[in-house]
Amino acid sequence: MDMGQLGSILPLILLVVVFYFLLIRPQRKRQQEAVQMQNSLTPGSRVMTTTGLFATVVAVDNEDVILEVAPGVETRWVKAAIGRVVAPGDAVAGEPVVADEAVDEKNESEIAADHNGEDSSTKRRD
Repeated sequence: MDMGQLGSILPLILLVVVFYFLLIRPQRKRQQEAVQMQNSLTPGSRVMTTTGLFATVVAVDNEDVILEVAPGVETRWVKAAIGRVVAPGDAVAGEPVVADEAVDEKNESEIAADHNGEDSSTKRRD
């Protein structure tokens, strides 16, 4: 191989190395973490499925888990459908969410005008 051939192949090799470290390696790491989390499920764990369903693990079979979505309502799911384990401090569906209290003055004046019967679109602003 002479230097000309090596010079034309070197960018291709660098591209493969960059793709490995930026795309392939992190994806494999995420997959391994997901499989480890799914294999460590125990009865009583609160989980969220990949579709957003919150439930409690009742039993774990080989590749399946039995989830209780409501008292007395149990469903069978594959382990791969479990997206994450919900920590006790995480927000759960059905709990009230505190809204951000920072409302700008413009919106407050439009709301007040609407309640007073004024049309906020024709209201003159100074």
